[in-house]
Amino acid sequence: MYENLRYLEPVIQGQIDADCVAGARISVIHGDEKVYGKSFGMADKEKGIEMSEKTLFRLFSLTKPVTAAAAMILFERGLFELRYPLKWYLPTFEKPTVLDEKGLRPAERDITIRDLLTMTSGIPYPGGGDLAMGKMGQLWGEQSYKYETTGKSLYNTKDFALEMGKRPLMFSPGEKWDYGASADVLGAVIEVISGKKLSEFMKEEIFEPLGMNDTGFYVPEDKYDRLAQVYNRTDKGNEIFTEYSLCLTDYKKPPLFESGGAGLASTMEDYEKFARMLINGGTLGNTRILGRKTVDMMRTNFLNEAQMASLNWDSMTGHGYGTLMRVLTDKTAAGFNASEGEYGWDGWLGCYFSIDPAEKTAMLYFIQQTNSGCTDTVRKLQNIIRAAL
Repeated sequence: MYENLRYLEPVIQGQIDADCVAGARISVIHGDEKVYGKSFGMADKEKGIEMSEKTLFRLFSLTKPVTAAAAMILFERGLFELRYPLKWYLPTFEKPTVLDEKGLRPAERDITIRDLLTMTSGIPYPGGGDLAMGKMGQLWGEQSYKYETTGKSLYNTKDFALEMGKRPLMFSPGEKWDYGASADVLGAVIEVISGKKLSEFMKEEIFEPLGMNDTGFYVPEDKYDRLAQVYNRTDKGNEIFTEYSLCLTDYKKPPLFESGGAGLASTMEDYEKFARMLINGGTLGNTRILGRKTVDMMRTNFLNEAQMASLNWDSMTGHGYGTLMRVLTDKTAAGFNASEGEYGWDGWLGCYFSIDPAEKTAMLYFIQQTNSGCTDTVRKLQNIIRAAL
């Protein structure tokens, strides 16, 4: 039944042969069965370490679906509603302002928890030419500079979010969709509601129950040699990349700021367990993490027509947005042969996962290459897998 999955291999190997990536891992899950899994190339070319099931990856934004799941655990315990204002948990977000080409002005309404989960909050990431991004970039730059010069961060997860609340938004909450620091602020909300550090809550509620023993916000010393090297494509070839962004560290010790948007490291095997839990409606074996209706809600497009208009990334064509994940709404526009309702996300360094609930299928493709989240290669792999099942 799965013999045509062999067509995955030349696509992936071709990327390695062209020096586009150093190595890769791929996994295909169908129902409760892993029907394909293989490692390609090197985890670290310079040290001669091959990709394997033990390889650890920096997830970057593939952290976001885990943060969404953590928040929804609290949601289904009745500890908050999606319409609750953010200011109830982080008071510096009271009376938010907007800064754009029209100047500084009061926002039209408060930020809600739903806005955080759907990237409609207006809270920017640093970078870019946007005025609000510039203000936010100053804060993130201060945090990064402190770590780079002293080895210590200025702010922990909650305090960093409180500082973000003192900066202006890109737009009034709910006005549009735009990718920003919502998940990092949501991590702080999880801490406030649960009374625990984000890492502790995720470990107790997700990682330990699912047996995700290699997942966390840092890599212990005895596992550090398993962390894959990051590469950057340049005019001189694919070279080692050692810069850090979004206030992330070298993963060698527990960070003060635990980034709910980008901070986790994990193996593909661990993330498979998280994906299988979602495929099975919130359970893995006899372990229940979320309710079936909660998972259904997470993979529902939350955006209205005006918000969909700003969801204009090429990789988002034919998609809406659920809880920190894309959701396929028009497979013809997207050019996918997946079922409508397929959902997932990816990270800046190329860790990607998607789930087709109609087919009970998941694909995971992990690399460590800058600017490689959702590429043509991933789309090709997706189409091969759907056709092979």
